[in-house]
Amino acid sequence: MKEFDYFEMRIPSKTQYVGVARLTVSGLASRLGFSYDDIEDLKIATSEAVTNAIQHAYVEDEEKQEVVVGCAVYEDKLEIMVADYGRSFEFEEVKEKVGPYHEETEVEFIREGGLGLFLIESLMDEVKVLNENGVTVFMTKYVSREQVNAHVETDVH
Repeated sequence: MKEFDYFEMRIPSKTQYVGVARLTVSGLASRLGFSYDDIEDLKIATSEAVTNAIQHAYVEDEEKQEVVVGCAVYEDKLEIMVADYGRSFEFEEVKEKVGPYHEETEVEFIREGGLGLFLIESLMDEVKVLNENGVTVFMTKYVSREQVNAHVETDVH
């Protein structure tokens, strides 16, 4: 198994905190050497996943609810999980449970008010969904080798 650093944040189920998740993912992606366009894709996908969780996961007691955003930082990719049930998760355990996203079978997760998983799938390299005690969206974006090399060369000099 590849080694990775894991970063997790719990944000209140309020739309004003979507930007915090976007900035965090942007910063992690920048460190990995993602291109500007890929960073923008990551920010949009993260915003969509977090916004959907905030808008649709909690009907009652919204003030008390949280969304968990977990990021696994590898040398060549960034894996992001957004869970709307508000509990921390064992990253590897949840990763083993998630299944591939299929348009025809996951339509119930395409929520009103946004393009949902269709948009996320178009921006990310891999998208998986777990519907267990809430919805977890698992998104992966790979850094192209050219970007990594250019980034590393810039950092060395």
